[in-house]
Amino acid sequence: MKEKIELEYGMNSTPTLLYPRLSSPSGLSEWFADDANISGDTITFHWDGQKQRATVVRKKKNDHIRFKWEEDEEAETYFEFAIRKDELTGDTALVITDYAETNEKDEAIELWNFQVAELKHILGS
Repeated sequence: MKEKIELEYGMNSTPTLLYPRLSSPSGLSEWFADDANISGDTITFHWDGQKQRATVVRKKKNDHIRFKWEEDEEAETYFEFAIRKDELTGDTALVITDYAETNEKDEAIELWNFQVAELKHILGS
């Protein structure tokens, strides 16, 4: 059984600039995968000559997008990018929800930290 991971990153960006990098093939290819292609609600991600497919199961423009890996057999698992805007400070945060095997949790967190650092670099933050 996989364990839920929820990570929050402060982003020096706006939801309208951040969301396309979380939801479009070209945006995801900048920081998340080597390449990404979309067909309907299915996105194919490419990494080092390997590919994985995910289905978009829920999205709201400039707010969140949730994916389900095709080969993941656990019904309740997904990965999601959610944008949170603090009403008082105006700060933007990226909240990533993912699932990992307990013995792979630290490695998954480290990978997300690396990927988000790349996203921040691209955004100039």
